[in-house]
Amino acid sequence: MKKSYLSEYQQKLITPDQAAGLVQPGAYLLYGSFLSKPIEFDNSLAKRVNELTDIDIYYGAGLIPPLQTALADHDHSVFTLNSFYFSAVDRKMYDQGMLHFTPANFSQANQMFALPTNPPYTCVVQVAPMDEHGFFSFGAANTYCFEGALRATTVIVEVNHNMPRVPGGSEDGLHISMVDYIIEGSNPPMFELPPSPEPTEVDMRMAELILEKIPDRACLQLGVGTLPNILGQLLCETDLTDLGIHSEMFCDSMVDLFEAGKITGRYKTIDRGKIVVTFCLGTNKAYEFVDGNPIMASHPCDYTNDARVISRNDNVVSINNAIEIDLFSQISAESSGIRQISGTGGQLDFVEGAWFSKGGQSFLCLTSTFTDKSGTVHSRIVPTLKTGSIVTTPRTLVDYIVTEYGIAQMKGQPAWSRAERLISLAHPDFRDDLIRQAQDMKLWRRTNKIE
Repeated sequence: MKKSYLSEYQQKLITPDQAAGLVQPGAYLLYGSFLSKPIEFDNSLAKRVNELTDIDIYYGAGLIPPLQTALADHDHSVFTLNSFYFSAVDRKMYDQGMLHFTPANFSQANQMFALPTNPPYTCVVQVAPMDEHGFFSFGAANTYCFEGALRATTVIVEVNHNMPRVPGGSEDGLHISMVDYIIEGSNPPMFELPPSPEPTEVDMRMAELILEKIPDRACLQLGVGTLPNILGQLLCETDLTDLGIHSEMFCDSMVDLFEAGKITGRYKTIDRGKIVVTFCLGTNKAYEFVDGNPIMASHPCDYTNDARVISRNDNVVSINNAIEIDLFSQISAESSGIRQISGTGGQLDFVEGAWFSKGGQSFLCLTSTFTDKSGTVHSRIVPTLKTGSIVTTPRTLVDYIVTEYGIAQMKGQPAWSRAERLISLAHPDFRDDLIRQAQDMKLWRRTNKIE
């Protein structure tokens, strides 16, 4: 006869207000990331804004609804919020002085909790309901939750009946014996990404350029944004077969790929037959697909994003976005000057993993220009990065760069050749000026030609 955990469940069950009441001045809190961010607990903690001081909260990427602790603390003197990666919500809060950034590769998040300088903390994560064996699944956001709970002095889970259960990997949930307190809330629906904008001709052109490089049996990582989703849709219409997935994020286009018969994973070198991810972010189509699906393998981010693990698969194809690239081929994908826009995330992890994969390729994609609020057009390919811009991917690891004007490989090329290739990918209106700048920077040969 199976043991019943209902009695233990009832003993550990408290209200959100009671859970927030456990927090003392000077406390450190770790929230789950993305869809595992607690909602009820944070709402209750926000109500104590006049009772508390010096509360540090760490998490990775907040979604709607925004953290109420930030909104309640009008002069930002009680709650100090720190995010590993900025969503659109986080970016808005950052611009208003409500939020700070914690630099990290996604693969490093788990190890950060083990640093000797790390203070004692309470871990609070949103989970799926307990199963008959006493386990709470991390569902759509595994990321660093297991390690975070393992290192915490107090563990609180917030149960949401709408959270899907994602099985089949490792460190994908907590047993009730590892939990100190349980909260049951209002079961808010899972956040859904808004519909992607209609792809432009520029988007389609970049996707088509990458598509030509993807072989049968490739193992895909698709990043966040319009372009990866477009690429997923275009892949459904190709003759490519037996593709695999090893990615940090699972998104709607991967559902389409599976249903089109493109995803089998049978030729992956590791985790054969499995779609390997650490979080899911999309619409209900994606959440319903991953719920209890045996093809899924939910792993922590120090597995999905470990370059050594990634590289064990052959033909890894990594596709991510960039904000700006300079003529030295340094990539900024997270800030514009001193303004933090997103984060390092897993870009560098997968660029490096693809580098060491047999037949691996990584593509960093950006439109050649952008238009500012005043209507002025600017080149995204620049002589040097804007002052204060963060180098997300160093030139030593950059492989392919893609704009609507073409695709060019940087790997193995000297600095002058990289500059020449990058200028050929720039908008024609900016090429002459970039050539002059390259000459001043001693990155240009007299024999170079740009058509």
